[in-house]
Amino acid sequence: MVSLYDSGIYLVNGTEIVPESESGKVKKLTGKDADQASARKGTIAYSILEAHNTSGDMEHLKLRFDSMASHDITFVGIVQTAKASGMEKFPIPYVLTNCHNTLCAVGGTINEDDHMFGLSAAKKYGGIYVPPHIAVIHQYMREMMAGCGRMILGSDSHTRYGALGTMAIGEGGGELVKQLLKDTYDVAYPGVIAVYLDGAPQPGTGPQDIALAIIGAVFKSGYVKNKVMEFVGPGVASMTTDYRNGVDVMTTETTCLSSIWKTDDDTKAYLARHHREEDYKELAPADMAYYDGCVYVDLSTVKPMIALPFHPSNTYEIDELKASLNDILGMVEAEAAKVSGGKASFTLRDKIQGGQLMVQQAVIAGCAGGTYSNVMEAARVLKGKNCGCDEFSLAVYPSSQPVFADLVKKGAVSDLMDAGAIIRTAFCGPCFGAGDTPCNNGLSIRHTTRNFPNREGSKPGSGQMAAVALMDARSIAATAANGGKLTSAWEMEGWGNVPEYEFDGISYKNRVYMGYNKGDGERELVYGPNIKDWPEMSPLADNILLKVCSKIMDPVTTTDELIPSGETSSYRSNPLGLAEFTLSRRDPEYVGRAKEVDKLEKARIRDGAAKELELEPALEKLFDAIRGIEGNENVTVQDTEVGSMIYAVKPGDGSAREQAASCQRVIGGLANICKEYATKRYRSNVMNWGMVPFQMEEAPCFEVGDYIYVPGVRKALDGNLKDIKAYVLGKEGSSIRTLDLYIADMTAEERDIVKAGCLINYNRGRH
Repeated sequence: MVSLYDSGIYLVNGTEIVPESESGKVKKLTGKDADQASARKGTIAYSILEAHNTSGDMEHLKLRFDSMASHDITFVGIVQTAKASGMEKFPIPYVLTNCHNTLCAVGGTINEDDHMFGLSAAKKYGGIYVPPHIAVIHQYMREMMAGCGRMILGSDSHTRYGALGTMAIGEGGGELVKQLLKDTYDVAYPGVIAVYLDGAPQPGTGPQDIALAIIGAVFKSGYVKNKVMEFVGPGVASMTTDYRNGVDVMTTETTCLSSIWKTDDDTKAYLARHHREEDYKELAPADMAYYDGCVYVDLSTVKPMIALPFHPSNTYEIDELKASLNDILGMVEAEAAKVSGGKASFTLRDKIQGGQLMVQQAVIAGCAGGTYSNVMEAARVLKGKNCGCDEFSLAVYPSSQPVFADLVKKGAVSDLMDAGAIIRTAFCGPCFGAGDTPCNNGLSIRHTTRNFPNREGSKPGSGQMAAVALMDARSIAATAANGGKLTSAWEMEGWGNVPEYEFDGISYKNRVYMGYNKGDGERELVYGPNIKDWPEMSPLADNILLKVCSKIMDPVTTTDELIPSGETSSYRSNPLGLAEFTLSRRDPEYVGRAKEVDKLEKARIRDGAAKELELEPALEKLFDAIRGIEGNENVTVQDTEVGSMIYAVKPGDGSAREQAASCQRVIGGLANICKEYATKRYRSNVMNWGMVPFQMEEAPCFEVGDYIYVPGVRKALDGNLKDIKAYVLGKEGSSIRTLDLYIADMTAEERDIVKAGCLINYNRGRH
């Protein structure tokens, strides 16, 4: 079904895969010797990156993007940061969508105040504003902005438009601020992995099935981590572009950096349908292209899939699951017990009735599920069927008003409603826990993007827990037609023959504020009472004293665990208000610990050593211990910054939202220590918010409450970063153990940002 090559490959004439170990075959096929250095330039990715690179050095890229996109959880903080850094206008098209806090259902006026702030920013700085319910962020960008050979940066991790010939990257807000200030996105040239598609999907196999099969094969090994996935091979032509979009958006769950697809006549037709014929050009690898690896996918063998809780990589064929329900669901229940920490119960085997798994809820929504072809397939198979009058429910969210309108015109919406489905407007809420939250102990099947723990509304600390399994819209429709019994799309007939989508942009024309290059700098931004400026943050001191305020030994820590999604998103325009939720579902005592440390630091800045030692006399013992370390005899409290620290084995899988890092920083966070960062985007957020991204190879020899002293940290940031000596002092300096830390490569700008204390300070120092 899906297989991985254990070395690089040459792709010859777009169809022949030649493993690097067999490179002699290249000459037989082309008459030319295999030249890896030259062939690396033959990928689609190389040509696009080269066109957007400003450094003149393809090994160290400094990229400028063609346009950007943010939604209403992130754009307020980005605009506030850019404003504080000296921005006067949006220098490139910047789309502000309102598809996350769409419902304005939590927090009084907070969410609609954020929307009004966004509209005022579009008017002041020259932006594009998409009001609530009009489109989810990625569908709007597909329909109106993506084009062949472009690059788009978004403050949402699922920023992926590769199927339209656009290399798109999801990053934290700090990276978008850099583009607004006409700076660059700096990254080492990434590896490029071929995703070679062969054959064609079977009827009933949808884009989510293809995506889950790939994710399941590559995630755990990190095969494509921080690399570009380049989709090639004859199988590309077997899919419509709308179908390809559904596969492409899920590449985020592999932890790749970006994606790109070869383009063809169907890509051209998609753009023409959206009145953008001029945005098409053919993209294909050169006759000889070298890739750092290859994921081979025989599309014809991919069966309907399910990703069980609690990760998109926890994949099974639905038939495989149904054949071993007790054993597989038992494993999920064991994982649920770990997730809940004994504070809530979640069971699945009790949902087996007559050998069938009964599902409580189903959702088809967002950038992955709410596309035209997905909803139309579901509607056609549900026509004349009945979802039933029991606990099972089905909700469908078309991804944009134009998609919704065409589904209405073609009768699909009435077919779905007649079957018992609830139709809603464009909204990302079901993906992150702010819409259609399932019942306690409920199992929801969803064609959305993620099923991380606690993302769907669970609050284990309050005894509430539910879970999500990811499936394709076709199998969800089959399950709905079967009254909630888990059903593979292959168990039904009637798939395919979807009528062509007819795009009508009138709803965009009549509602979207198109303000690019029309900014009025004299206008005032509209602030609601919850919208707060970023608090002041100090430059990094010569030395740092870190208190371990959380230690997480899970294999992976998601951004949802670092800062929960769902109703907390209402407070994302209030840095200190949101910070109260940091780690609240994973380590509820963290915020209190961190704030106590922050009191020490604020006292150190305000009053010096005397006042600080009154707050915590134990610090006097700590500094006595520090001065006993060779070379640190003259260390003072004044030149040693005090702050909190989190240890996690592999933090940052998931969302691009910068709040996963900024919430640590605004309550005194100075550093993270980990074995490995799960994603580049989270590590970038850590650095842009002025925290030091330490790593260590060994298991941690410290506990919550211990202190870690890092002498000469500013000097270390000017060095090679490979060997940074630190000291574990124990809780009061009673024992001293050395700690070997290091920092992965940082650009000169990243080093300066951390030394400045945050990106805002860094930019203020330049302007």
